Amino acid sequence: MQSIHELSEAEATAAVQTIRDELVRRKKVAVIAVGDSHGELITLLRMDGAPLPSLEVATRKVLTAAREQKETGELGEGFLKNGWQMANTDPRFTGWNGGAPVIFQGRVVGAVAVSGLSQEEDIELARLGVARILRSPK
Repeated sequence: MQSIHELSEAEATAAVQTIRDELVRRKKVAVIAVGDSHGELITLLRMDGAPLPSLEVATRKVLTAAREQKETGELGEGFLKNGWQMANTDPRFTGWNGGAPVIFQGRVVGAVAVSGLSQEEDIELARLGVARILRSPK
């Protein structure tokens, strides 16, 4: 039998709170999403004033990061570099930066995504959420 680690609701909530606190400190708003190892949502927060389309984008970033087991921007860059069409993959995937997998003991256990800011700031904040999860007691 195989033991499989998954993110808990508490870990997902801690990541969202950490990112939210940083966004408040910066006086910015965004959508924050955390999903399980399959990219299915555990929690989603749309801060007051965050762009409505960012709900879908954050959800896609979580799905992509978890299932492709890499940051979404890295996936997008790979497609551009090789001249591939993202349309040939799962239509819910995105190559926009801002989604990051949570890797624990060499396996993807979930993903964190932020949407609504620049792609650089989105991924910076998503990585902050991943770091918060990895600091959680296991």
